Amino acid sequence: MGHLTHNKDEVYRLLAERLSKSPEGAPVNETLMAILYRLYTESEALVGSKFPILPVTLNQIAGITGISADQLKNILDGMAEKGLILDIPRKDTFYYMLAPVVIGFFEYTFMRVRDDVNMKDLAELFQTYFNNKEVREEMGRSETKMMRTLVYERLIPLAVETEVLTYERASEIIRQSGGGAISICPCRHKAAHLGKACGAPLEVCTSLGSAAEWVIRRGMGKPATVDDLLRVLDETEKLGLVHNCDNVMNKPAYMCHCCGCCCVILTGIKEFGSYVTHPSNFIPVLESETCVGCGTCADSCHIQAITMLDNGNGAEIPAVNKEVCIGCGVCASACPSGALTMARRPVLHVPPENTKEKMTRIAREKGRI
Repeated sequence: MGHLTHNKDEVYRLLAERLSKSPEGAPVNETLMAILYRLYTESEALVGSKFPILPVTLNQIAGITGISADQLKNILDGMAEKGLILDIPRKDTFYYMLAPVVIGFFEYTFMRVRDDVNMKDLAELFQTYFNNKEVREEMGRSETKMMRTLVYERLIPLAVETEVLTYERASEIIRQSGGGAISICPCRHKAAHLGKACGAPLEVCTSLGSAAEWVIRRGMGKPATVDDLLRVLDETEKLGLVHNCDNVMNKPAYMCHCCGCCCVILTGIKEFGSYVTHPSNFIPVLESETCVGCGTCADSCHIQAITMLDNGNGAEIPAVNKEVCIGCGVCASACPSGALTMARRPVLHVPPENTKEKMTRIAREKGRI
């Protein structure tokens, strides 16, 4: 393959620059380069660097790279197996798309156990990359977010029950998906390799609908029925985890059940003020007369959006920072006295209709189109 006579470092640098141009973005630094060297072979890096933003067929990418279709097909199959690209079946052919860093090959690397790479080494590198200030700012700087938070449904007030739409209900999103897949939570898997694993369950990462079909086909998750996914939803809610899902109205691809100690999204909010998830359409409201000042709500908040303050009478009551709160409902669920409830926000978030609209919005807001 004569095209691989490029300088090796140049090939990987071109790949990094291509990833940086995706709507999600990926600031190029030494850590990203180290990650790419570990995940991509040189031929995969060359092919990846040539990918356009929109999905392409085998013949189209062959024309771009100058590599024969047969040879290219082998390279692409290897990349898809590692989660570096997505191969999407459409009618009688496949379309190929370069996986971004997130939501992309970070998740696909840690959604399963692998022995072809040094997972601990990669965990350390991804941790360093995600803790980089420029990376955090890039991940959260668009007004349209990659994800959105879902409130615990049982906390939705009866007064607004009829106004709540399907896209706001985790259980309805799951039912409409018709089933999906369950994988290892990539964030907790990464934390485990760093010796920082918490007690939350590992196998809860949920893919939905056609996105799940790809996850299953590529060995990154196991098939799950609607009932299976609803059980995961119920179990994680009982544990006080945060439900975050794909920020689209129709056919979300995934739903996460997140903790504030391991989750890249929640630690980004807590430690850096970087938001990759849009808050739910609900916010906690305190009934001070029934509050016992126990602090359970503050302790349960994964992003430290609640502070216990002196009420002037020698007791403490919770104060919710509405600029930080993502409206998950974990605090209200944990409140032993029922003093915290969830109320509608005055301005409601309506997510993009689909993935295409979401990514177009993000790209436009970041000045990439």
